[in-house]
Amino acid sequence: MITIRTPYRISFFGGGTDYYDWYKEYNGDILSTTINHYNYISCRYLSPFHSNLKDKFSWKILENNKKIGNIRYQIIKSALMHYNIEQKIEIINQYDLPVCSGLGSSSSFCAGLIKMIYALKGKDISKNKLVKETINFERKILKDSGGIQDQIASIYGGLNYIHINKNGAFSVKPLDIKEGKKQILNEHLLLFFTGITRNSTYIAKNQIKSIKSRYTILSRIQEMVKYAKQVLVSDKNDLDDFGYMLDEYWKLKSSLTNKISNSLIDDIYNIAIKNGAIGGKILGAGGGGFILFYAKPNKHNNIKNALNKLINVPFKFDTTGCQTILYSPKEYYI
Repeated sequence: MITIRTPYRISFFGGGTDYYDWYKEYNGDILSTTINHYNYISCRYLSPFHSNLKDKFSWKILENNKKIGNIRYQIIKSALMHYNIEQKIEIINQYDLPVCSGLGSSSSFCAGLIKMIYALKGKDISKNKLVKETINFERKILKDSGGIQDQIASIYGGLNYIHINKNGAFSVKPLDIKEGKKQILNEHLLLFFTGITRNSTYIAKNQIKSIKSRYTILSRIQEMVKYAKQVLVSDKNDLDDFGYMLDEYWKLKSSLTNKISNSLIDDIYNIAIKNGAIGGKILGAGGGGFILFYAKPNKHNNIKNALNKLINVPFKFDTTGCQTILYSPKEYYI
């Protein structure tokens, strides 16, 4: 059995500058962190005792297939065909939080799936190569639209500044801040699920169309990454400027396309601000999913009570990235 664990991510600043249509002209800059909620994918070769099956998959449903072409889970089917997996296998996918919710769950799954396939073949894969293969798989094989920050963040893990060059090369630099200050930031953040899942590819396509006409907004979004970094690495433990910047960032982001926010999201945001939040933002492409707030800890109960119809998800920052947590292959089943 092989099990790969890949974290979900929270993107603070720079979203949109990781889209090809932007970074090919102006580079891209992202400030993000991974959190201690994960996607798990496990796999093993099926033994001769499963001779009546070709493959077995457990996700939202249980699939038993004799042909890869019959697999209903498109991502798994595409991956097995792309990487030429012909042996009988069993794959089980489990996840801590809802998919299609703004936490980079799709890229977390794809990265874990590819790393698992390499492990299944008895091979290791570097983080840099895994990022490149995951991006290629999502964009070229699955034909999904979107940026490239999710793949980088979930694979490397940690609280990082990510820079993307015009040619697509990237660097990942962990923020040089003390654990105590990192904990202060963590303690000021609140994460809620709006109850809405959505197709991020559809929203991303709309945002890509508007990139050229939103140069001023995206330029400011990119600048905010630098200022947010300065707030976090400074000697001051007061991080409220980080919260105020999130508020400005949300207003900028929601003006990129009318698909990012809606009346429900606006109501949630306004209620949180009224009850003590300094700033916040919808995560991912927008349209639903998870919403993040920055507030002083003594205001958290007020905000939770005001938003008591939503699920509050406690979290801590993750530093591990995509990793193998179990490796025990049964080679004699091949």
